Amino acid sequence: MSLMSQLIGTTSKWSRTESIGIMEQGFMCRNIKPLFNFEPPVTEAEIRDAALQFVRKISGFHKPSMSNENAFQRAVDDISNVSRELLSTLETSAPPKNREEEAEKRRARAAQRYSA
Repeated sequence: MSLMSQLIGTTSKWSRTESIGIMEQGFMCRNIKPLFNFEPPVTEAEIRDAALQFVRKISGFHKPSMSNENAFQRAVDDISNVSRELLSTLETSAPPKNREEEAEKRRARAAQRYSA
């Protein structure tokens, strides 16, 4: 079984269908940004940063203790590898999105969300 299959499998308390439904409803960490179908393409650093943010979110650690450092870094490495594999195999007929335009949309949504 590939690492990707293990990560999206049904070994958690939620089924794969339920997990996908939660993602579709928008219950995802706001700090993790979509990486697929952008021009210029995603960089290794962006993939690693997203993996780090994900591991921080699910572990509850911003910086793990020395006893958890190896497991934390191994998780970041594994998620980076799986993410890279996923991004390299996804296909779309949509034109690539412009990074600056998408960043401006995020800033506008944040301004609206946090306006007093």
